[in-house]
Amino acid sequence: MKPLTQTVGLTERVYSAILDEILDGRLPTGAHLIQEQLAADLGVSRQPVQQAMALLKADGLVEEIGTRGLKVAALDLGRMNNHYDIRAVLDAYAARSSAQRVRDHQTSRHVVQDKLNRILTAGRDAVRAASFSDQIRQDEAFHTCLYAFSGNAVLAESAEPHWRFLRRVMADVLRHAEPPPEIWDQHTQIAEAVIAGDPDRAHSLAQSHIDTAARKLSRAAAEHAEHTNAEHTNAVGVQS
Repeated sequence: MKPLTQTVGLTERVYSAILDEILDGRLPTGAHLIQEQLAADLGVSRQPVQQAMALLKADGLVEEIGTRGLKVAALDLGRMNNHYDIRAVLDAYAARSSAQRVRDHQTSRHVVQDKLNRILTAGRDAVRAASFSDQIRQDEAFHTCLYAFSGNAVLAESAEPHWRFLRRVMADVLRHAEPPPEIWDQHTQIAEAVIAGDPDRAHSLAQSHIDTAARKLSRAAAEHAEHTNAEHTNAVGVQS
């Protein structure tokens, strides 16, 4: 990790630095998180690390190991599905509202089209480059763009806790399975409905998109967890 030298928003920056390590797999599931070592790696005191750990724990990304501290939490499929249930509502609302604003000339159709098309291009480029981090970044950028165009000032803020958890889910699954090829086709269809000013179609497509993503990621995560558990069981058997 690179040392962090600025003090402004230090807890948030420590949180982001540790989260990036988890997303990239450098801190894998079960990794013991030693606060003194993290503080030394980041060049900060223990206090912002402790505060960042509290946030990570609240987000379900780390968990306690009895009296031994904290570790990177295993994926909780139930919690993942709960987050996707909320995202389905928020994202469908965002798509509908964005399309309504285009239809009612409250938002420039050309501005929306230009912004969404640039994200769609970047997303497909990330898939071709097999860049997991860029795929996640552009996926989030697409939906965040719709939050912004919806005209609801608190929508992005409401969605952020769910994205914090789901970034980790997406990263973990993408490292071990091929991304569903239709994701960016679905994004394109949603964008076309928004640009056309068709609220009902935009809402339906966005809700279907999240439902499909949740189902496929849940299945992939469950298969990965089963494979990991089998490897662990075999390793224990060999050692004994």
